[in-house]
Amino acid sequence: MSVTPNTPETRPVSELVGTSTGAAWLARYSNSLMGVFGTPQRVLVRGQGCYVWDADGKQYLDLLGGIAVNALGHAHPFVTSVISSQLATLGHVSNFFTSPTQVALAEKLLEIAHAPSGSKVFFANSGTEANEAAFKLARRNNDGGRRTKIVALEGAFHGRTMGALALTAKKAYREPFAPLPEGVVHIPFGDLDALKAEIDETTQALFLEPIQGEAGVIPLPAGYLAEARRLTHEAGALLIMDEVQTGVGRTGSWFAIEGSGVVPDAMSLAKGLGGGFPIGALITFGAENSALLTAGQHGTTFGGNPVATAAALATLHTIETQGVLANVRAVGEHLRAGLSALPEVVAVRGSGLLIGFDLALPAGVPEGANFAAAVVDAGLSAGFIVNAPGPRTLRLAPPLILTAEQADTFLAALPQLIAAAAAAITDKLEKEGA
Repeated sequence: MSVTPNTPETRPVSELVGTSTGAAWLARYSNSLMGVFGTPQRVLVRGQGCYVWDADGKQYLDLLGGIAVNALGHAHPFVTSVISSQLATLGHVSNFFTSPTQVALAEKLLEIAHAPSGSKVFFANSGTEANEAAFKLARRNNDGGRRTKIVALEGAFHGRTMGALALTAKKAYREPFAPLPEGVVHIPFGDLDALKAEIDETTQALFLEPIQGEAGVIPLPAGYLAEARRLTHEAGALLIMDEVQTGVGRTGSWFAIEGSGVVPDAMSLAKGLGGGFPIGALITFGAENSALLTAGQHGTTFGGNPVATAAALATLHTIETQGVLANVRAVGEHLRAGLSALPEVVAVRGSGLLIGFDLALPAGVPEGANFAAAVVDAGLSAGFIVNAPGPRTLRLAPPLILTAEQADTFLAALPQLIAAAAAAITDKLEKEGA
């Protein structure tokens, strides 16, 4: 039996999947994919930098970045070349083995996290998986069965698998899948009295997001993180930071907790870490925490594979050497100032290029309307991709390479998008009334 060797052949993707209009692709989508995401807003076929194009040739400024994933935009030449080179060399080996890229990435993450001696890294494929590992880490801090409780905050989003879902606070996500893993308590966001009442000798861990992205880009109140560290330390509970959305430069520093003086016991990462290639990580700080999970107690087939870790190394190298963090701080400040100056915007929150802002409700738009979703639709029609985490809240999480000039095109268009959304809602109400 002979085997045809691999040949260096380049074929366009269109030869493998065919070409069609956006409407035709969406019809095929509804016939072949599960409906867990609803109907896709567009069929995207190409990206370059901060722009993407759909199947009908329309261009969009991507101000969502795959929900904070595409840290360096689309088709970044260095990241693309590293991924291609690694895949052509060694793609997957399983975790019976390791690879130079896996070891080098773990070392780099420990370096930029300023992790103390004895700290370690576990690689997964997503933020949810990183938080599943963190959940199991917390369960190991049980003090012989005397600790049984994990604390999270109202408004939290930590993922959708069963352990991560137990940490997530949104009832609409949780209730269809009850009973969830037990022992998780949710306390009011930012309430120090509630925190003091709940963190005790029965607590295994406290999970926190420095900024709650899914809830509308809500930062922890000043002083909350330091008090959380003090309370968990005194009680012997773990402080686990979920930096899946805020990490890897999103807020203008490597991690949102950087500069706070707080050292957590563990920190989960994903989204921007691979520059668009799927990878997640859990960093455990110090030898004691790193020893909580031992051989055979957790694992993954694909986690930390050579291609994903090479992609992450390329992403971190580019951020570090190309002035990306400074760009995030400058353009983020520019965007927040521009949004704050608009009379249609009533509040602006966030840090770096993770921004949430609340909209004033125009005359004629009823209180119960999902006005932000209508603005998202108007944005798509005008060539802008944004996200609505709430009925009057928009979220921006663009590539970290976004320029001030690109941001200005959105700032200039936003009043018209808001007016178009208001007109669409009032027109629909008038037609329904007629």
